[in-house]
Amino acid sequence: MVLAATRIPEPLVGMPVSTASTVKTAGWRGITKALGAEGKLLITNHNEPQAVILTTAEYLRLLDASNASKISDPVEELRRRFDERLSVLRAADAGDKLRAIMRSPGELGGKVKAGSTY
Repeated sequence: MVLAATRIPEPLVGMPVSTASTVKTAGWRGITKALGAEGKLLITNHNEPQAVILTTAEYLRLLDASNASKISDPVEELRRRFDERLSVLRAADAGDKLRAIMRSPGELGGKVKAGSTY
């Protein structure tokens, strides 16, 4: 089955495709047969991608590739960077530096920085 390329995101282009109605009529045996060739199958509903079904081998290959490239958790990376920036507050002179900053008036350069558009 050929679908309009504009509806399928780039990483999914070229993947074997089956419609939801075909999957429904083919049943599980039909799905596993379709998976046999490439190990993955894109399921569409009204020409919109809905799901990707993978064989166990393909899933394990993706996990290995993910672990090999050391893809990190974005939240964990953000936490690490935040903790790194906060670590300066642990310095012995951190309190003195903060008090000095608070005593000196800020310079706005003639512009008021307030409101919802700032």
